[in-house]
Parts: sequence; structure tokens; C-alpha cells
Amino acid sequence: MHLVDLWLTRSLSMCLLLQSFVLMILCFQMCPKGCICSLSGDLNVSCSNAKLKEIPRDIPPDTVLLYLDSNQITSIPNEIFKDLRQLRVLNLSKNGIEFIDEHAFKGVAETLQTLDLSDNRIKSVHKNAFNNLKARARIANNPWHCDCTLQQVLRSMASNHETANNVICKTSVLDEHAGRPFLNAANDADLCNLPKKTTDYAMLVTMFGWFTMVISYVVYYVRQNQEDARRHLEYLKSLPSRQKKPDEADDISTVV
Repeated sequence: MHLVDLWLTRSLSMCLLLQSFVLMILCFQMCPKGCICSLSGDLNVSCSNAKLKEIPRDIPPDTVLLYLDSNQITSIPNEIFKDLRQLRVLNLSKNGIEFIDEHAFKGVAETLQTLDLSDNRIKSVHKNAFNNLKARARIANNPWHCDCTLQQVLRSMASNHETANNVICKTSVLDEHAGRPFLNAANDADLCNLPKKTTDYAMLVTMFGWFTMVISYVVYYVRQNQEDARRHLEYLKSLPSRQKKPDEADDISTVV
């Protein structure tokens, strides 16, 4: 009986070891080209400095830590991470990212704990790009254009106060906000109300212009009529007065 137990114990250990070995082989077989995959409890996929121009589409689905920093990636397509249901850390810093599609983080927004997009070329994103994102995001050192959309994006993100404080406006809908932290710009003015205010000002200016034009026309019309009336009066005064006829004078004398 003791021998049977010993054999079962060794068999179980061998099975577990074999299983781990098979998983490790499968992991390395599925590892994207130019990346290094390591298994130490969690699957870590490191593609740093791999000269990648786009995000690999063959990343193992059980990846927990994914490093894509220091590459030449320029965009994050829709649903590119949708199969990585266990992803907790995503590092995309120090790339040339300019575009982030609306559903770029669909499938991982709920599980991500850390998202690093710092040191890229991001000027703006779709207002829904970070919807449901629970991760602590790093988006500093990007040439952000501060406008209503960015204000909506940051309000929808977790820890938005800290994130907004690290965002510097490279450009802004208000020139005086350029070069300032976004948080200060947002406190000075509600950037989402600027278009409405601009429209109101435009309507006010237009109405004032029409009013001025109408008043000018009325003044011109009155003055023109006054000038015509003056000329007509002068014309009437210039006419010779009518002389009485002789028979009319005789009739008047007779009556008297």
C-alpha cells in the first residue's frame, strides 16, 4: 500500500511537472515575433524595443503583463486587445501613437489596472475611447489639444484629477491656456460651453449689425425726404404769383 501511495505521489508530481512543461512550450510557441514571454505565476509578454510598427495580433490570450513600450507604434485599432481578458498591465509608452480608436480598449477596460500612454504624440482622442476604463492611466508628455472632448474624456476616467493635473495643453481652444496644465484650464473655463458662447456672441453681433443697418436706412430715408421736401418748397416759392384780371377788379368795385 505504501508503494502504491508513493507511486501515485510521484505520478502526480510528474504530471504537474509535465503539464507545466507543456504550458511553457505552448507559451513560447505562441509568443509574438520579437517578444519575450516568461511565465512566473503570471504570463509576462515583453515586446520592448522590438521595432514594432503595430500591435501584434498573436499575443497569448492569458497574458497578464504586456509591455509594448519603446517601439514605433502609431495607432491603437478597435478591439485589438479584446481577447486578453486577464490583462492587468499595459505599457504603450515611448511610441509614436497619434490615433486611438473609439473601441481600442474594448474587452480589457474592466480588468486593466495600469495603462501607460505617456511620451507619445497623442493630441486628441474620441470622447468614448476610455469609457469604463478602471485603470490608473498615465497620459503625460503628449501634445494634447485642450478642448471639450478632452474635458469629457478625463471626467470619465478613474483618478481623473491626478491624470488631468499631469496633462499639459500644447494647444487649446483658448490661446491663453496653451502651455498650462489642463486642470488649471478646466477650472478657468468650461471648455464645453465655449461653442455655445461663441454662437451667442456671433448672433448678438449679427443682430447688432442688422439693427445698425436698419437704423442707417431709416435715417437716410428721412433725410432724403427732407431734402426732397425742401427742394419742392423752394420750387414753389420760385413760381411767380398770379395777377388779378381787370374784370375781376370791376366786379369787386360794383359789389362794394
